[in-house]
Amino acid sequence: MITLASDFGTPYPAAMKGVLLSRTDARLVDVAHDFPRQDVRAAAFWLRETLPYFPPATHLVVVDPGVGTDRAAVVVEAGGHRFVAPDNGVAVPAARRIASADRPTDTASRDGDTDADAPFSVSEIEYDDAETASTTFHGRDVFAPAAADVHDADRVGDVARCTPTDDWVDLRFPEPAVDRDGGVAVGEVLVVDGFGNVVTNVPGDVLADADGSTVAVGGEPAPVRDAYAAVGVGARLVTVGSHGNVELAVNQGRGDDAFGVGVGDEVRLAW
Repeated sequence: MITLASDFGTPYPAAMKGVLLSRTDARLVDVAHDFPRQDVRAAAFWLRETLPYFPPATHLVVVDPGVGTDRAAVVVEAGGHRFVAPDNGVAVPAARRIASADRPTDTASRDGDTDADAPFSVSEIEYDDAETASTTFHGRDVFAPAAADVHDADRVGDVARCTPTDDWVDLRFPEPAVDRDGGVAVGEVLVVDGFGNVVTNVPGDVLADADGSTVAVGGEPAPVRDAYAAVGVGARLVTVGSHGNVELAVNQGRGDDAFGVGVGDEVRLAW
């Protein structure tokens, strides 16, 4: 299986599929092609929350604002999965989480972030610019051919032009400041989903047993509820999303508008 994920919209993914189908018999599965344009961190977040649910597969990931520059192309291996992607960190959080799930639980980091230092391996994909048809579409001309070859190889080391490397771009999400005794958390908006739900980096366990109570968000009160429909239509709420982080939301509305925050903004919670 080869999955495809990008910020391309249409019709560019079709060209990548054409290359793949001409080189491999692998089953092709679309993850998403509507990630926010050139937003590596947003794509990395959603891939981390999505790809661990797949069985081992090759994942072709192209969110690549550095296309045509000297940024490298890489294969990241973790837990039987192989990620073919630009070396901008987009595949790293998903690989780290998969690697974490694949290792013994007694190796989890002591700070509670069980995938913080999970091991995985990275190889650089060497390619010749002179042989690349386009400097603006490496998804088609570099990554798709590489993904086909990586998928069909028993080992990444058997793939021509793939060389192990220790020099690669790491991507880690910012850590919130949480004072549990003082009842304060200061975090950041990581992403806003298509429903307008504001996903923060504040861990959901700060709201453990808080359902039915009220917290202050930026000084304004909001109810803590475990379901969107637990408040009236159009009403604000604070909840814990399926990703395990604190969300600011509105029942059948947009949390980003109601709370007045967007990606990268600070969020301060007090309870």
